This record gives sequence, C-alpha cells and structure tokens, in this order.
Amino acid sequence: MAVELALSADTVRMIVQKARAVSESLPDTYEDGHEGDLSFDTEKLENVHHHDGLAEEEHDDFSESELREIIDDLNVDEATELVAIAWIGRGDYDQGDLDLAFAEARERSTSPVSTYLLGLPLLPDYLEAGLEALNL
Repeated sequence: MAVELALSADTVRMIVQKARAVSESLPDTYEDGHEGDLSFDTEKLENVHHHDGLAEEEHDDFSESELREIIDDLNVDEATELVAIAWIGRGDYDQGDLDLAFAEARERSTSPVSTYLLGLPLLPDYLEAGLEALNL
C-alpha cells in the first residue's frame, strides 16, 4: 500500500534525475563514514511551497546549484520526507518505520538539507529505492 506524503513522487523522481546528472561531480563530504548533521530553517520553510510544477520542467539545467535550490525550496515537511525516503532507500528504516524516520530526520537537523543529501554518494539510488519501498 502506498503512503500519503506532502512531497510528490514526481518531484522526488525529478530530484533523482537531476542528482544523477550532477552526482559524479559532487565531492564526498563525509569523513571516515561519519554523516553530517542536517538542519531545517523552520522559520523560513514553515508552510512554504514554491516548487509547483517542478516535475514538469522543460529545460535540462542539471547544475548542482539548481539541484541545491530545488531541495532548499522544499518546506520543512517535504524536506523531512525527502531525507526519510533516502534513509528508507538506504535500508536504515522500512515503510513501517516511516514516522520514526520523519522524527529522526527532524531531530538530527543541524546543517542544510541540500548539503546533507548531496553529500550522500548514492543519493539517486537511495531515493529510487525509497520510492519503491514506499510503493510510490
């Protein structure tokens, strides 16, 4: 059974496509396997939703800055879901642990979400696997 999320599966797929295009040029920001913390600027992101129609974009500007902008444009709930989808795809959580993954993503937030996610070397694979695990 598919779950209901604030973040659309089409938007996640668009992020996957853009992440694949830039992933080879992004540095691995984790040292010795230690993951960075992430943070949400809740004041800025609360109830913000500026990316209507992103999944339907026509142009193919696959720059890292564009991908960062797209991720940073997500509101707090959407950013939390994106991190949780990546963690589920990585195998840290399963579909039954979705609420726990959301809570953990919110608790561990101390750096920009885009910096955290783009630092995951297999981000596109994790997001795709997470979507599949959630039947999205």
